[in-house]
Amino acid sequence: MATSKKPFKAYLLRLLTRKSPASFDIKQAKTILFFRYDRIGDMVVTTPVFRELKLANPNVTITVLASKINKGVLVNNPHIDVIETNYKNNLFSDLFTLLKLRMKNFDVCVEFDHSVVPHAIIRLKIIKPKAIISVKKDGRYGVKGNELTLYDFYTERPKSAHFRDIWLSVLSPLGVSAKSKRYELFLTREKEQCAINFLKGFHNKKIIGINVEGAIVDKRIKFDKLKEICEGLYKGNENIQIIILSTPENSHAISNQVIDMNLDYVIESYKTNTILDVSALIQQLDLIITPDTSIVHIASAFDKPVVSIHENNPDSYRLWRPTSTLNRTVFAKSKHGLYDYSVADVVRFGLDMLKKVEH
Repeated sequence: MATSKKPFKAYLLRLLTRKSPASFDIKQAKTILFFRYDRIGDMVVTTPVFRELKLANPNVTITVLASKINKGVLVNNPHIDVIETNYKNNLFSDLFTLLKLRMKNFDVCVEFDHSVVPHAIIRLKIIKPKAIISVKKDGRYGVKGNELTLYDFYTERPKSAHFRDIWLSVLSPLGVSAKSKRYELFLTREKEQCAINFLKGFHNKKIIGINVEGAIVDKRIKFDKLKEICEGLYKGNENIQIIILSTPENSHAISNQVIDMNLDYVIESYKTNTILDVSALIQQLDLIITPDTSIVHIASAFDKPVVSIHENNPDSYRLWRPTSTLNRTVFAKSKHGLYDYSVADVVRFGLDMLKKVEH
């Protein structure tokens, strides 16, 4: 049954993505819409795209269709002119926004998905930009990505490339070459001062931040591992203070874990309500230990030493690896979560980095 449906789905996909080629010079585009309505880490890694485009073409108007979850990354970003919110799983809730975007008659829309995503295609059909740029797509239903004429320009996706480089390649059809690949987050002085005040009493110590949360439950640092890491770090360097990062959603659980550990060199972070609150604290730390999640990329934005804990998935690591000057990764044995990784390696890498920071 599934096999018999495949040709029909392929036919519908080709029909839905049929479009005449763009008839204007894309390098003259003045209004550009970016689709980036997914996760926080994706948005952080995409920030060089917005900066490099704006610096090359100051008169271009950049609009980003973001998600409720990741739009906070763009707050105070001087390279973004308009931020719109997409609800992703509710096309009817998005319809007013999509129709408003259609009325703006965008010259170009940029879509970053490397897969063929039906809801993205529907949004593109509603918004109807003059031209569409996409990264090279994987096929679906037996249809190759480059067969979909909805997309006017495809960029290459080198096998060894980081997502940062893959997404920066969308600037090539616009005639822009990136001069810097650095991620960016823009903090207010108030948020920076809040972090500084919180850490004031520890100015003679090395401050280590540990994030226990992952994108899914299987990617979290479990309590027993967390305590082992904390104890190992202190055994190797008593001149440290460990801050367990928390969010409004997990603050109660983190508080209980800190109490249960009963280690006087471990405390919970202050209340962080937004991603920029967390970022302000990370900016002040000497070392970050975290599972493979957005915190890796936020640490990289400030070029902070980071020890990341990653599932045993080389392809995922290649695409999402840390970009801080000082970074090390500990791999779990499992491909599906953080199981059976070496706490000793986490501790050793962390202590080695602290020594390098001291020098």
